[in-house]
Amino acid sequence: MVAGRDMHLLGSAVTRPRPAVAVRASAGRGRWARWREPATIVGAYVGAGTFAVAASLGAGRDPLWCTGWLGTHGAAACLVSLGLGVLSGAGTIAATHAMVGRFRWARALCVALRPSAQYSSDATLAAVALASASGEELLFRGFLVPAVGVVASSVVFGALHQVRGPARWGWMLWATVVGLVFASVFAATGSLAGPLLAHAAINHSNLRFLRNSRPASQRLLGGLLRRESRS
Repeated sequence: MVAGRDMHLLGSAVTRPRPAVAVRASAGRGRWARWREPATIVGAYVGAGTFAVAASLGAGRDPLWCTGWLGTHGAAACLVSLGLGVLSGAGTIAATHAMVGRFRWARALCVALRPSAQYSSDATLAAVALASASGEELLFRGFLVPAVGVVASSVVFGALHQVRGPARWGWMLWATVVGLVFASVFAATGSLAGPLLAHAAINHSNLRFLRNSRPASQRLLGGLLRRESRS
């Protein structure tokens, strides 16, 4: 009875004539609603990156460079960092996709995060990936690694990756491991270029995966429909 009443009310709302001004206003609100959350996310990461840069400069450090373990400098440090960034980024993307196919917590994480990317355009995903990578790398690597070290900065990075449900601890541990890799590349080469590139590529790949992959319930329904059509 409740479902029937709700459907009746929905049908009345759909069939009732709406003024053209109201339709245009609703469409405008819909466009703003689609952009509001990504704009908020991008703004938050820009703020985090700005804070990291200001704090680093205030402490007399450059957030993009540090004294590397390998003793590389300038262009050489940047090239080595980029090379390690490509390797670590590709490896992380491959490992992430493998974990989704193998571990329940990784699939639960996809279900939890999918709504954030489900209806986003390519431009929105690229903007969020770039802003999140820049903000987090400037904060956790550029600012925190010289201040508290590779391990402590990575533990903080992992601890701040929180999601409710069965994916919480798995995602925190995975984020800590990835943070250790990025922090090690920065500390070894002295350049943040590689971690920035790897982080942006990973985020963009994961956001596209979340948007383009279908939930398990939809895959099951599709399989049932295909079997019924063949029978």
